[in-house]
Amino acid sequence: MVVSEAPDGIADKPRGAVVRDALGVGVAVGLSGFAFGVTAAGAGISTLQASVLSLLVFTGASQFALVGALAAGGNPFTAAAGAFFLGTRNAFYGLRLSQLLAFPGPVRPLAAHWVIDETTAVALAQPDRKSARLGFTVTGLTLYVLWNLTTLLGALGAEAIGDTRAWGLDAAGPAVFLALLAPMLKTSTERAVAALALVLGLAFLPVLPAGVPVLIAALAAPVVLWMKGRRS
Repeated sequence: MVVSEAPDGIADKPRGAVVRDALGVGVAVGLSGFAFGVTAAGAGISTLQASVLSLLVFTGASQFALVGALAAGGNPFTAAAGAFFLGTRNAFYGLRLSQLLAFPGPVRPLAAHWVIDETTAVALAQPDRKSARLGFTVTGLTLYVLWNLTTLLGALGAEAIGDTRAWGLDAAGPAVFLALLAPMLKTSTERAVAALALVLGLAFLPVLPAGVPVLIAALAAPVVLWMKGRRS
């Protein structure tokens, strides 16, 4: 499938409007790196380790899942597996964006590092390829810089104040994760998957090692889709 530069009947979106929307998303989400830095410090991860995670992984949900499982005493390999499976959605985003953005070959490996929920949403919201490229780039750059900067500041701040649990900051990560997730649940199917995943996660949390309930909760999606297929 080939995406045209500007679909018939749709004018190019003004550059200023694209940049404004992209900056709004980038700044709003990028500042939540504070919460990740604090959460990572509370899980016993050093400032250097938290910063390297943000630099190299750069997918907030997976990062929160990893440090959350470690904070609960989970096995590092189990925690990493949960984070990995949560991050596989970015591969599917990449399949769509590779057609839409059609970046030159040398640029693609760099662009792939910025394929996350927010950059995908901004790019897909644009009416033409030029606007999609601009939106993707501005969102990715803003988010990457802010996320890494606030991760560092959050980790340093948490180390300075001591025990994050005493301040209630250990809840910052899950709170931000839920705040980012909630607006994405737009259809009844998505809400059903989220509800079932929550039930599965809470049900197995007391009886299984930390990190494993997250993997079991991932079964919510195929279960809901199977039930929906049977009804139709």
